[in-house]
Amino acid sequence: MTRTLIDDCFRPGQPKLSHAEAIETLKNAVLPRPAVVEISMSDALGRGLAQDVVATEPVPAHTNAAVDGYAFAYTPQSYASGAVLPVSGRAAAGHPAVEPASTAAATRIFTGAVMPAGLDTVVMQEDVERTERNDVAFVSIPAGVKSGANVRKAGEDVQAGATLYKTGDRLRPHDLAALASIGIGRVRCYDRLRVAIVSTGDEVLAAGSAHLKPGQVYDANTPMLAALVGSAGAVVESLGIWPDNRDVVTANLAAAAKTYDVILTTGGASLGEEDHMAAALSALGKRHLWQIAIKPGRPMMFGQISTGTRNTIVVGLPGNPVAVFVCFLMYVYPLLRAVGGGVWPEPRRLILPAAFDFTGRKTGRREFWRGRMVQSQTGTLVEKFPRDGSGLISGLCWSNGLIDIPEHHGDIARGDPVAFIPYTEFGF
Repeated sequence: MTRTLIDDCFRPGQPKLSHAEAIETLKNAVLPRPAVVEISMSDALGRGLAQDVVATEPVPAHTNAAVDGYAFAYTPQSYASGAVLPVSGRAAAGHPAVEPASTAAATRIFTGAVMPAGLDTVVMQEDVERTERNDVAFVSIPAGVKSGANVRKAGEDVQAGATLYKTGDRLRPHDLAALASIGIGRVRCYDRLRVAIVSTGDEVLAAGSAHLKPGQVYDANTPMLAALVGSAGAVVESLGIWPDNRDVVTANLAAAAKTYDVILTTGGASLGEEDHMAAALSALGKRHLWQIAIKPGRPMMFGQISTGTRNTIVVGLPGNPVAVFVCFLMYVYPLLRAVGGGVWPEPRRLILPAAFDFTGRKTGRREFWRGRMVQSQTGTLVEKFPRDGSGLISGLCWSNGLIDIPEHHGDIARGDPVAFIPYTEFGF
């Protein structure tokens, strides 16, 4: 079911949205999810599950040996002080013992082999001494071996009937191992979102093309956004650079909406005379022009274009690379994860001491500073990049996370606790 967005465009002069209000607006906009596909495990990494996964078999399926050694039936009276047992029978992984095991003997056993009925303990081969008498092998069981040692019980990892995953869980590499361990070779997932990336502006030039003319800049946003979209598990395609021409922008946006699930644009999302993206979205669908009380960022557009059965999401990001980066992580990354079939991922914040002083901070807006964790004699601290310009990509390269400063927080003194969001929270 698709619910249309609330008609709540933010006009100049209206109060700016707080960071929390922007998040809630996105969460409350019930948006379409992609189709459900049944795929092989080799293609499932990063996708959101479209089904609950319940184990039909226990893992391990059988009680088995955890080491190479000798299996025997433990009794405190017989083995607390050690013992010498004849060796009878052999069990290897995939090749259970053929003959019933004798509880008065030890069975040679190898890692992963099914424990013979009646035997419950394994002693490692390094801990025994093996001898032969009259062509019969014997092993000495050392004192101190505990009952049940070196044995993996059936179902000790996963019990039959246990729910391993819920609909919307995103599959990681080790999740694929867990699914395979219960015999699943194909799984129902949400299809990957198709995301288009667009840069706008007559001054923007693709990297690798001609030399810059006065007033021109290379497009740094497209390669960065392509990588960021990939970290969210979506398929990305660049639609190039669109000129500052309202008719061209409108026609291109209408065409793209027929093909893609999400369109991300950079630049052209404010109210300037040459910013045509907002007008194009208003003409084609539903638009929210946000002024968010954050730094860097502030102008961010969000809306939808409906064409037949397709409901395309359009997000207009600022033009400066640092603002694009921050707005993507805070708003677009969780949006793509949620729309792609998962749950809204709220990044975890580490509370760490500041390794810097900051005075004269303007309260009333949320700020995200480029920071990085450093080690000191007293533990882990957070450094701040010394400059705050939205075009300083060098600060992004220097950092390994964002320092999240709430609206009410004023000056910061060295040693004060601050919230730090590592980039690992976003998959890179």
